[in-house]
Amino acid sequence: MHYSWDTYRLYTDESIFSMTVRVRVIMKEEVDIDILRKSVNTAIQRYPYFSVKAAVDGYGAYVLLPNPREIVVLPTRPNLPDLCTEEVNEHLLYLDTEGKDIYVNISHSLAGGKGTIPFLMTCIWQYVSDRYQIEPYAPAIRKPGSPLLPDELSEPNESILSQEKPIYTYLGKNPAVLAKDYFAGMFIPWMRNPNYRIITFAQNDLVSYTKGHDASIASLFMVVMAKALDRVLPESMKVIGGEIAHSPCANLGIPNAHCDLLTHLHVDYEREQLKKDMMFLSTMTRGAIFLQSDPSVSSEELRKLFSIYEALDKVRGLKNKRKYIKKNSLSTGKDAKHGTFIVNYAGWTDWGEVADYVECFFPITEGHLLIEITSIGDRVVLSFMQLLDKDVYFNAFLSVLDELGIPYKTDGPYPKGLVKHRLPKR
Repeated sequence: MHYSWDTYRLYTDESIFSMTVRVRVIMKEEVDIDILRKSVNTAIQRYPYFSVKAAVDGYGAYVLLPNPREIVVLPTRPNLPDLCTEEVNEHLLYLDTEGKDIYVNISHSLAGGKGTIPFLMTCIWQYVSDRYQIEPYAPAIRKPGSPLLPDELSEPNESILSQEKPIYTYLGKNPAVLAKDYFAGMFIPWMRNPNYRIITFAQNDLVSYTKGHDASIASLFMVVMAKALDRVLPESMKVIGGEIAHSPCANLGIPNAHCDLLTHLHVDYEREQLKKDMMFLSTMTRGAIFLQSDPSVSSEELRKLFSIYEALDKVRGLKNKRKYIKKNSLSTGKDAKHGTFIVNYAGWTDWGEVADYVECFFPITEGHLLIEITSIGDRVVLSFMQLLDKDVYFNAFLSVLDELGIPYKTDGPYPKGLVKHRLPKR
Protein backbone atom coordinates (compact mmCIF):
# COMPACT_ATOMS: atom_id res chain seq x y z
CA MET A 1 0.00 0.00 0.00
CA HIS A 2 1.24 3.50 -0.85
CA TYR A 3 0.86 6.05 1.94
CA SER A 4 0.66 9.84 1.77
CA TRP A 5 3.89 11.78 1.47
CA ASP A 6 2.59 13.94 4.33
CA THR A 7 2.93 11.02 6.77
CA TYR A 8 6.50 9.86 6.25
CA ARG A 9 8.28 12.32 8.55
CA LEU A 10 5.97 11.31 11.41
CA TYR A 11 8.16 8.24 11.97
CA THR A 12 11.22 10.35 12.78
CA ASP A 13 12.53 10.02 16.34
CA GLU A 14 11.80 13.15 18.41
CA SER A 15 13.54 12.07 21.61
CA ILE A 16 16.06 14.92 21.11
CA PHE A 17 15.12 17.02 18.09
CA SER A 18 11.66 18.28 17.20
CA MET A 19 10.18 17.56 13.77
CA THR A 20 8.09 20.72 13.71
CA VAL A 21 8.44 24.15 12.13
CA ARG A 22 7.66 27.33 14.07
CA VAL A 23 7.17 30.42 11.90
CA ARG A 24 7.33 33.80 13.61
CA VAL A 25 5.53 36.81 12.14
CA ILE A 26 6.18 40.22 13.69
CA MET A 27 3.30 42.58 12.97
CA LYS A 28 3.59 46.36 13.13
CA GLU A 29 0.78 46.64 15.69
CA GLU A 30 -0.40 44.58 18.67
CA VAL A 31 -2.30 41.45 17.66
CA ASP A 32 -5.94 40.95 18.64
CA ILE A 33 -6.12 37.23 19.52
CA ASP A 34 -9.89 36.96 19.07
CA ILE A 35 -9.77 38.42 15.57
CA LEU A 36 -6.75 36.25 14.74
CA ARG A 37 -8.62 33.12 15.86
CA LYS A 38 -11.54 33.97 13.57
CA SER A 39 -9.23 34.79 10.67
CA VAL A 40 -7.19 31.59 10.94
CA ASN A 41 -10.31 29.45 10.95
CA THR A 42 -11.49 31.23 7.83
CA ALA A 43 -8.10 30.80 6.15
CA ILE A 44 -7.81 27.06 6.93
CA GLN A 45 -10.84 26.35 4.74
CA ARG A 46 -8.60 27.12 1.76
CA TYR A 47 -6.11 24.41 2.91
CA PRO A 48 -8.04 21.17 3.62
CA TYR A 49 -4.81 19.15 3.51
CA PHE A 50 -3.66 20.96 6.69
CA SER A 51 -6.95 20.43 8.56
CA VAL A 52 -6.18 16.84 9.53
CA LYS A 53 -5.40 14.55 12.46
CA ALA A 54 -3.12 11.52 12.66
CA ALA A 55 -4.40 7.99 13.17
CA VAL A 56 -2.95 4.48 12.93
CA ASP A 57 -4.39 2.00 10.42
CA GLY A 58 -4.63 -1.76 10.69
CA TYR A 59 -1.12 -2.23 9.29
CA GLY A 60 0.49 -0.09 11.97
CA ALA A 61 1.00 2.92 9.68
CA TYR A 62 0.14 6.58 10.16
CA VAL A 63 -2.69 7.98 8.08
CA LEU A 64 -4.18 11.47 8.04
CA LEU A 65 -7.91 11.92 8.48
CA PRO A 66 -10.01 15.08 7.98
CA ASN A 67 -10.32 17.07 11.21
CA PRO A 68 -13.26 19.53 11.20
CA ARG A 69 -12.44 20.89 14.66
CA GLU A 70 -11.32 24.50 15.14
CA ILE A 71 -7.68 25.49 14.64
CA VAL A 72 -6.52 26.58 18.08
CA VAL A 73 -4.96 30.00 18.72
CA LEU A 74 -3.38 30.33 22.17
CA PRO A 75 -1.61 33.05 24.12
CA THR A 76 2.14 32.41 23.94
CA ARG A 77 3.49 30.76 27.08
CA PRO A 78 6.68 28.94 28.15
CA ASN A 79 5.34 25.38 27.88
CA LEU A 80 3.16 25.19 24.79
CA PRO A 81 1.22 21.99 24.05
CA ASP A 82 2.43 19.36 21.61
CA LEU A 83 0.81 18.83 18.25
CA CYS A 84 -1.94 16.18 18.02
CA THR A 85 -3.02 16.70 21.65
CA GLU A 86 -6.55 17.38 22.80
CA GLU A 87 -5.55 20.93 23.81
CA VAL A 88 -4.96 21.71 20.13
CA ASN A 89 -7.99 19.70 18.96
CA GLU A 90 -5.73 16.89 17.68
CA HIS A 91 -4.48 19.08 14.83
CA LEU A 92 -0.97 18.94 13.39
CA LEU A 93 -0.84 22.72 13.52
CA TYR A 94 -1.90 25.58 15.78
CA LEU A 95 -0.98 29.21 16.43
CA ASP A 96 0.07 31.23 19.45
CA THR A 97 0.43 34.98 19.83
CA GLU A 98 1.83 37.61 22.19
CA GLY A 99 2.17 41.35 21.69
CA LYS A 100 3.01 41.95 18.01
CA ASP A 101 4.09 38.33 17.44
CA ILE A 102 2.17 35.57 15.68
CA TYR A 103 3.62 32.04 15.67
CA VAL A 104 2.53 29.15 13.46
CA ASN A 105 3.45 25.71 14.83
CA ILE A 106 3.15 23.01 12.16
CA SER A 107 4.28 19.44 11.67
CA HIS A 108 7.29 19.19 9.37
CA SER A 109 5.59 16.14 7.94
CA LEU A 110 2.77 18.29 6.54
CA ALA A 111 5.06 20.89 5.01
CA GLY A 112 8.31 22.76 5.23
CA GLY A 113 8.77 26.48 4.66
CA LYS A 114 7.70 26.31 1.01
CA GLY A 115 4.36 24.72 1.83
CA THR A 116 3.71 26.64 5.05
CA ILE A 117 4.35 30.18 3.77
CA PRO A 118 1.30 30.33 1.42
CA PHE A 119 -0.96 29.27 4.32
CA LEU A 120 0.71 31.82 6.57
CA MET A 121 0.19 34.58 3.99
CA THR A 122 -3.50 33.67 3.67
CA CYS A 123 -3.90 33.83 7.45
CA ILE A 124 -2.26 37.26 7.67
CA TRP A 125 -4.22 38.60 4.67
CA GLN A 126 -7.46 37.49 6.34
CA TYR A 127 -6.39 38.93 9.69
CA VAL A 128 -5.59 42.33 8.15
CA SER A 129 -8.95 42.23 6.34
CA ASP A 130 -10.86 41.40 9.52
CA ARG A 131 -8.92 43.71 11.82
CA TYR A 132 -8.94 46.82 9.67
CA GLN A 133 -12.11 46.17 7.63
CA ILE A 134 -10.30 46.45 4.30
CA GLU A 135 -9.29 44.14 1.46
CA PRO A 136 -5.58 44.72 0.94
CA TYR A 137 -4.44 44.36 -2.67
CA ALA A 138 -2.29 41.25 -2.80
CA PRO A 139 -2.93 39.26 -6.00
CA ALA A 140 -0.19 36.71 -5.24
CA ILE A 141 -1.79 35.63 -1.93
CA ARG A 142 -4.23 32.72 -2.11
CA LYS A 143 -7.53 33.98 -0.72
CA PRO A 144 -10.07 32.01 1.33
CA GLY A 145 -12.59 30.54 -1.08
CA SER A 146 -10.19 30.40 -4.01
CA PRO A 147 -9.76 26.97 -5.65
CA LEU A 148 -6.76 24.78 -5.09
CA LEU A 149 -4.08 25.16 -7.73
CA PRO A 150 -3.87 22.29 -10.23
CA ASP A 151 -0.75 20.74 -8.69
CA GLU A 152 -1.23 21.84 -5.07
CA LEU A 153 -2.19 18.33 -3.92
CA SER A 154 0.31 16.58 -6.16
CA GLU A 155 2.47 13.97 -4.51
CA PRO A 156 5.86 13.21 -6.09
CA ASN A 157 6.56 9.84 -7.66
CA GLU A 158 9.23 8.40 -9.91
CA SER A 159 7.32 9.21 -13.09
CA ILE A 160 8.13 12.93 -12.75
CA LEU A 161 11.88 12.40 -12.39
CA SER A 162 14.38 13.17 -15.13
CA GLN A 163 15.70 10.13 -16.96
CA GLU A 164 18.91 11.90 -18.00
CA LYS A 165 22.28 10.91 -16.63
CA PRO A 166 23.29 13.31 -13.80
CA ILE A 167 25.49 16.11 -15.08
CA TYR A 168 27.27 16.29 -11.71
CA THR A 169 27.90 14.08 -8.69
CA TYR A 170 28.83 15.56 -5.31
CA LEU A 171 31.63 13.45 -3.85
CA GLY A 172 32.48 15.63 -0.86
CA LYS A 173 35.78 16.63 0.69
CA ASN A 174 34.99 15.41 4.19
CA PRO A 175 33.84 18.80 5.55
CA ALA A 176 34.09 19.53 9.26
CA VAL A 177 31.13 18.60 11.44
CA LEU A 178 30.95 20.35 14.80
CA ALA A 179 30.60 17.10 16.72
CA LYS A 180 31.50 18.59 20.12
CA ASP A 181 28.84 21.28 19.76
CA TYR A 182 26.23 18.73 18.73
CA PHE A 183 27.14 16.41 21.58
CA ALA A 184 26.81 19.26 24.09
CA GLY A 185 23.57 20.46 22.52
CA MET A 186 22.07 16.98 22.48
CA PHE A 187 23.24 15.38 25.72
CA ILE A 188 24.38 18.04 28.23
CA PRO A 189 21.26 19.74 29.61
CA TRP A 190 23.00 22.77 31.14
CA MET A 191 24.70 23.54 27.79
CA ARG A 192 21.73 22.89 25.50
CA ASN A 193 20.05 26.21 24.74
CA PRO A 194 18.33 26.23 21.33
CA ASN A 195 18.13 29.89 20.30
CA TYR A 196 18.07 32.24 17.36
CA ARG A 197 19.01 35.82 16.57
CA ILE A 198 17.55 38.10 13.93
CA ILE A 199 19.56 40.11 11.42
CA THR A 200 17.65 42.58 9.25
CA PHE A 201 18.97 44.12 6.02
CA ALA A 202 17.67 46.72 3.61
CA GLN A 203 17.00 44.84 0.39
CA ASN A 204 18.68 47.57 -1.68
CA ASP A 205 21.93 47.15 0.26
CA LEU A 206 22.05 43.42 -0.48
CA VAL A 207 21.01 43.79 -4.12
CA SER A 208 23.71 46.38 -4.64
CA TYR A 209 26.35 44.11 -3.12
CA THR A 210 25.29 40.92 -4.92
CA LYS A 211 25.21 42.65 -8.32
CA GLY A 212 28.76 43.85 -7.84
CA HIS A 213 30.15 40.46 -6.78
CA ASP A 214 28.45 37.86 -9.04
CA ALA A 215 26.42 36.68 -6.05
CA SER A 216 22.85 35.81 -5.16
CA ILE A 217 21.26 36.28 -1.75
CA ALA A 218 21.78 32.60 -0.93
CA SER A 219 25.35 32.39 -2.22
CA LEU A 220 26.31 35.62 -0.43
CA PHE A 221 25.34 34.27 2.98
CA MET A 222 26.87 30.87 2.24
CA VAL A 223 30.20 32.61 1.69
CA VAL A 224 29.79 34.95 4.68
CA MET A 225 29.14 31.98 6.97
CA ALA A 226 32.07 30.00 5.57
CA LYS A 227 34.41 32.98 6.01
CA ALA A 228 33.10 33.52 9.55
CA LEU A 229 33.84 29.91 10.51
CA ASP A 230 37.26 30.17 8.90
CA ARG A 231 38.06 32.80 11.55
CA VAL A 232 37.10 30.68 14.56
CA LEU A 233 37.48 26.99 13.75
CA PRO A 234 40.79 25.18 14.40
CA GLU A 235 43.15 24.79 11.44
CA SER A 236 42.88 21.02 11.83
CA MET A 237 39.45 21.29 10.20
CA LYS A 238 40.67 21.48 6.61
CA VAL A 239 37.31 21.89 4.86
CA ILE A 240 34.25 23.94 5.82
CA GLY A 241 31.08 22.62 4.22
CA GLY A 242 27.99 24.62 3.38
CA GLU A 243 24.61 23.01 2.77
CA ILE A 244 21.46 24.49 1.26
CA ALA A 245 17.99 22.99 0.81
CA HIS A 246 16.59 23.04 -2.72
CA SER A 247 13.00 22.49 -3.81
CA PRO A 248 13.02 20.76 -7.22
CA CYS A 249 9.23 20.92 -7.56
CA ALA A 250 9.16 23.60 -10.29
CA ASN A 251 11.70 21.71 -12.43
CA LEU A 252 9.68 18.51 -12.01
CA GLY A 253 6.39 20.05 -13.14
CA ILE A 254 4.68 20.45 -9.72
CA PRO A 255 5.64 24.02 -8.73
CA ASN A 256 2.77 24.52 -6.27
CA ALA A 257 2.92 21.16 -4.48
CA HIS A 258 2.68 21.74 -0.73
CA CYS A 259 4.65 18.64 0.27
CA ASP A 260 8.13 18.98 1.72
CA LEU A 261 10.09 17.66 -1.27
CA LEU A 262 13.73 18.74 -0.99
CA THR A 263 17.23 17.87 -2.07
CA HIS A 264 20.32 19.19 -0.33
CA LEU A 265 23.11 20.97 -2.21
CA HIS A 266 26.66 21.06 -0.89
CA VAL A 267 29.55 23.49 -1.30
CA ASP A 268 32.88 22.54 0.25
CA TYR A 269 35.37 25.34 0.94
CA GLU A 270 39.01 24.47 1.50
CA ARG A 271 40.55 26.84 4.03
CA GLU A 272 42.96 28.32 1.48
CA GLN A 273 40.06 29.06 -0.88
CA LEU A 274 38.41 31.18 1.79
CA LYS A 275 41.33 33.61 1.62
CA LYS A 276 40.33 34.47 -1.96
CA ASP A 277 38.16 37.46 -2.89
CA MET A 278 34.36 37.55 -2.77
CA MET A 279 34.00 37.46 -6.56
CA PHE A 280 35.83 34.13 -6.74
CA LEU A 281 33.95 32.62 -3.80
CA SER A 282 30.55 33.86 -5.01
CA THR A 283 31.11 32.45 -8.50
CA MET A 284 32.33 29.15 -7.06
CA THR A 285 29.29 28.90 -4.79
CA ARG A 286 26.75 29.81 -7.46
CA GLY A 287 28.35 27.33 -9.84
CA ALA A 288 28.04 24.47 -7.34
CA ILE A 289 24.41 25.41 -6.59
CA PHE A 290 23.58 25.62 -10.31
CA LEU A 291 25.03 22.20 -11.09
CA GLN A 292 23.32 20.45 -8.18
CA SER A 293 19.99 22.15 -8.92
CA ASP A 294 19.85 20.55 -12.36
CA PRO A 295 16.87 18.17 -12.66
CA SER A 296 19.17 15.30 -13.64
CA VAL A 297 21.08 15.69 -10.35
CA SER A 298 18.09 16.28 -8.05
CA SER A 299 16.23 13.38 -9.68
CA GLU A 300 19.11 11.04 -8.86
CA GLU A 301 18.98 12.15 -5.21
CA LEU A 302 15.21 11.80 -5.08
CA ARG A 303 15.33 8.24 -6.39
CA LYS A 304 17.15 7.31 -3.19
CA LEU A 305 14.41 8.97 -1.13
CA PHE A 306 11.60 7.33 -3.12
CA SER A 307 13.28 3.97 -2.65
CA ILE A 308 13.38 4.50 1.13
CA TYR A 309 9.71 5.50 1.30
CA GLU A 310 8.65 2.63 -0.98
CA ALA A 311 10.38 0.20 1.38
CA LEU A 312 8.85 1.99 4.39
CA ASP A 313 5.36 1.39 2.99
CA LYS A 314 6.01 -2.35 3.16
CA VAL A 315 7.21 -2.36 6.78
CA ARG A 316 4.48 -3.36 9.25
CA GLY A 317 4.02 -1.74 12.67
CA LEU A 318 4.94 1.66 14.13
CA LYS A 319 7.96 0.36 16.04
CA ASN A 320 9.44 -1.28 12.95
CA LYS A 321 8.75 1.74 10.76
CA ARG A 322 10.49 4.08 13.21
CA LYS A 323 13.45 1.71 13.40
CA TYR A 324 13.66 1.58 9.60
CA ILE A 325 13.63 5.37 9.24
CA LYS A 326 16.23 5.84 11.97
CA LYS A 327 18.57 3.53 10.10
CA ASN A 328 17.91 4.69 6.53
CA SER A 329 16.92 8.38 6.65
CA LEU A 330 18.98 10.53 4.28
CA SER A 331 19.15 13.16 7.04
CA THR A 332 20.15 11.02 10.01
CA GLY A 333 20.76 7.49 8.72
CA LYS A 334 23.86 5.58 7.70
CA ASP A 335 24.21 7.37 4.32
CA ALA A 336 23.54 10.91 5.59
CA LYS A 337 25.74 13.71 4.23
CA HIS A 338 26.36 16.71 6.46
CA GLY A 339 28.00 20.07 6.10
CA THR A 340 29.41 22.37 8.75
CA PHE A 341 26.49 24.79 8.43
CA ILE A 342 23.20 25.22 6.55
CA VAL A 343 21.80 28.27 4.75
CA ASN A 344 18.22 28.21 3.40
CA TYR A 345 16.51 30.94 1.39
CA ALA A 346 12.74 30.90 0.89
CA GLY A 347 12.99 33.40 -1.98
CA TRP A 348 11.19 36.68 -2.44
CA THR A 349 7.52 36.57 -1.42
CA ASP A 350 4.94 39.00 -2.80
CA TRP A 351 2.73 40.14 0.07
CA GLY A 352 1.27 43.09 -1.83
CA GLU A 353 -0.30 45.69 0.47
CA VAL A 354 -0.25 43.21 3.38
CA ALA A 355 3.48 43.98 3.67
CA ASP A 356 2.50 47.40 5.06
CA TYR A 357 1.20 45.65 8.21
CA VAL A 358 4.03 43.12 8.70
CA GLU A 359 7.51 43.88 9.98
CA CYS A 360 9.02 40.51 9.07
CA PHE A 361 8.57 36.73 9.17
CA PHE A 362 10.91 33.73 9.30
CA PRO A 363 10.93 29.99 10.07
CA ILE A 364 12.44 28.53 13.23
CA THR A 365 13.57 24.90 13.13
CA GLU A 366 16.03 22.54 14.74
CA GLY A 367 19.67 22.98 13.78
CA HIS A 368 23.02 24.38 14.77
CA LEU A 369 24.60 27.09 12.65
CA LEU A 370 21.44 27.09 10.57
CA ILE A 371 20.42 30.26 8.74
CA GLU A 372 16.94 30.85 7.32
CA ILE A 373 16.48 33.84 5.00
CA THR A 374 13.18 35.47 4.05
CA SER A 375 12.17 38.73 2.43
CA ILE A 376 9.14 41.00 2.61
CA GLY A 377 8.67 44.47 1.19
CA ASP A 378 12.02 46.27 1.20
CA ARG A 379 13.58 44.05 3.91
CA VAL A 380 15.56 40.82 3.99
CA VAL A 381 15.55 38.98 7.32
CA LEU A 382 17.95 36.30 8.47
CA SER A 383 17.38 34.04 11.49
CA PHE A 384 20.66 32.68 12.85
CA MET A 385 20.00 29.49 14.82
CA GLN A 386 22.18 27.57 17.26
CA LEU A 387 21.90 24.71 19.76
CA LEU A 388 24.19 26.42 22.26
CA ASP A 389 24.32 29.89 23.76
CA LYS A 390 27.61 30.83 22.09
CA ASP A 391 28.51 34.28 20.80
CA VAL A 392 31.65 33.27 18.92
CA TYR A 393 29.99 32.15 15.67
CA PHE A 394 27.48 34.98 15.55
CA ASN A 395 30.12 37.60 16.28
CA ALA A 396 32.38 36.17 13.56
CA PHE A 397 29.46 36.34 11.12
CA LEU A 398 28.86 40.01 11.96
CA SER A 399 32.57 40.76 11.63
CA VAL A 400 32.51 39.49 8.03
CA LEU A 401 29.47 41.65 7.25
CA ASP A 402 31.30 44.64 8.74
CA GLU A 403 34.36 43.91 6.63
CA LEU A 404 32.21 43.72 3.48
CA GLY A 405 30.50 47.01 4.36
CA ILE A 406 26.97 45.57 4.46
CA PRO A 407 24.73 47.45 6.97
CA TYR A 408 22.45 45.43 9.27
CA LYS A 409 20.42 45.50 12.49
CA THR A 410 20.39 42.67 15.05
CA ASP A 411 17.92 41.42 17.68
CA GLY A 412 17.99 38.53 20.13
CA PRO A 413 18.85 35.96 21.22
CA TYR A 414 15.43 34.37 21.59
CA PRO A 415 14.50 30.80 22.62
CA LYS A 416 13.28 28.67 19.71
CA GLY A 417 10.24 27.39 21.57
CA LEU A 418 9.72 24.39 19.27
CA VAL A 419 7.01 21.91 20.19
CA LYS A 420 6.89 18.21 19.32
CA HIS A 421 4.26 15.67 18.28
CA ARG A 422 2.26 13.48 20.63
CA LEU A 423 1.15 10.92 18.08
CA PRO A 424 -1.35 8.09 18.60
CA LYS A 425 0.29 4.78 19.47
CA ARG A 426 -2.35 2.56 17.97
